[in-house]
Amino acid sequence: MHNKIIGNKGETLATNWLVDNGYEILHNNWRYSRYEIDIIAFKNKKLHFVEVKTRTTNHFGLPEASVDEKKFKLIQKAADQFLHLHPHYTLVQFDVLAIEIINNQITFNLFEDIYF
Repeated sequence: MHNKIIGNKGETLATNWLVDNGYEILHNNWRYSRYEIDIIAFKNKKLHFVEVKTRTTNHFGLPEASVDEKKFKLIQKAADQFLHLHPHYTLVQFDVLAIEIINNQITFNLFEDIYF
């Protein structure tokens, strides 16, 4: 599958998974300048900035491994702008939702409260 198609499928799966697990989805693909946050969600009085990574093979490593310090800093820049526009959020968390779609089996791994 093409990377864009895989990414879009992953974000749709992630949105549904988060809703099924009690999250309220506030935004999908929220953009600021050239920065983007895949999903902004709310649960238990906490705002979650969720980066979604999807893989259909393990040849390039686990999906969560592609979120490095550089990628995290880009997400932070977008999050800073979001919080500037919406200052009423006081509890904030950065998460990575890793999705593997291998042999028609879908696996979700949520890594909560990441920081580099």
